[in-house]
Amino acid sequence: MSKKVAGVCYLKVDGTQYALRGSLTVSPDDIEREGVAGQDGVHGYKETPRVPSISADISDTDGLSLEVLRAITDATVTAELATGKVYVLRNAWTKAGHELDTTEGQVSVTFEGMKCEESR
Repeated sequence: MSKKVAGVCYLKVDGTQYALRGSLTVSPDDIEREGVAGQDGVHGYKETPRVPSISADISDTDGLSLEVLRAITDATVTAELATGKVYVLRNAWTKAGHELDTTEGQVSVTFEGMKCEESR
């Protein structure tokens, strides 16, 4: 039995769909664990907070504005995957430093937020 594991995806910000070019990456974890080793062996691990994010390459369509992207704060970002999984990044903002690749006609954007939840 074959099963879809990748394919068509959608990226929406406050309900507005963006022209997803590719390279959609979801990083939902809000903690990071790191092993702690001493001179006598592994002692355990430590946890530190991390910022959940969704990153994507989007096409430079007529409606795309880098100023509008830069101004996004307190947004709801939704990534709908081909597998049926949906990730919702809440209270999100765009990480500054957008660069428009004119050769490819695309811009890479990273949304960071307070919490990212997975649903089906």
